Amino acid sequence: MAPQAQEATISASTDEALPGSLEDLILSRLDDDKAQDIVLIDLKGKSPMADSMIVASGRSHRHVGALADHVLRTLKDAGHGRARVEGLPHCDWVLIDAGDVVVHLFRPEVRTFYNIEKIWSVDSNHIKAAN
Repeated sequence: MAPQAQEATISASTDEALPGSLEDLILSRLDDDKAQDIVLIDLKGKSPMADSMIVASGRSHRHVGALADHVLRTLKDAGHGRARVEGLPHCDWVLIDAGDVVVHLFRPEVRTFYNIEKIWSVDSNHIKAAN
């Protein structure tokens, strides 16, 4: 089944990424790099680990690795310090911890298998980012 056909239920929220925010910076970079199925999940008041989570897919191992590398460079260039990253050697699932924002980058098959959006959909607002 195509990954586009298995999108999580998205509900509207008033807490969309603000222009100039860390979320907006990351979403813009992912959009520029042609990430697929970008979803912003609001975690404010629901989790102490971060204010928001961004989930996106790359078309291949190489695309996921490039997305992660570009996000990390963008964060560093914008003065957001050095983000922690896991999963870069294999690039099936790369996690970037940028403090207030956690980014999950998947290959489509891996994203479908873990279905991370469903874990947070019960109690969280999802915002489909413009692709």
